[in-house]
Amino acid sequence: MKKLLFITAVIALGACSSSEIVYRPAEQKLPQYIKRIAVRSFANKTQQFGLEEKITLKVIDEFLKNGEYSVSPENSAQGVIVGEISHYILTPIQYDVNLVPTVYKLNVIASVRLLDREQNRYLWEEPALQVTKMYSAANLPGGLTEEQAREALWEILAKDVVMRTVSGFGSVSSASWKKMPGSQDTQTSTTTAH
Repeated sequence: MKKLLFITAVIALGACSSSEIVYRPAEQKLPQYIKRIAVRSFANKTQQFGLEEKITLKVIDEFLKNGEYSVSPENSAQGVIVGEISHYILTPIQYDVNLVPTVYKLNVIASVRLLDREQNRYLWEEPALQVTKMYSAANLPGGLTEEQAREALWEILAKDVVMRTVSGFGSVSSASWKKMPGSQDTQTSTTTAH
């Protein structure tokens, strides 16, 4: 009898520790009165010119592809996507024998929020949406130009914004403030390490 009880307990514990158990929070949909969404032109806080126009257009295109919410001008929309590109960092990470960069890492961080115009409050905020693209130089086989790498990043970032709006909390997450370039914690730790 004790052996049977022991085997049952082992099986029950094994079932509880299975990798099949996954936390899935309930979807947090937008309020039902939000039917139309506008995308305000992103702010560009970087030194790179023209980024705001490309990402704004890509987010609008992604909302149109998704089709769950119609895209309209801000004065007739119930929800407004408000975004800001805060970091644009292009870093060469691999060089050839002549010290010419052959592989680059492009990192973009943006802050995105959804404004509920009726309640005049933000329904959600992702303060540090981060997208990264590593690519070979354009003169190598399969390589990309910086502009082509940017386009790939805008595609990923736009999908993240739409997914966050349509699927709700947990669908996208921001980078940690400590990992962000130029954050106070990062600057403090690097200055005290020297």
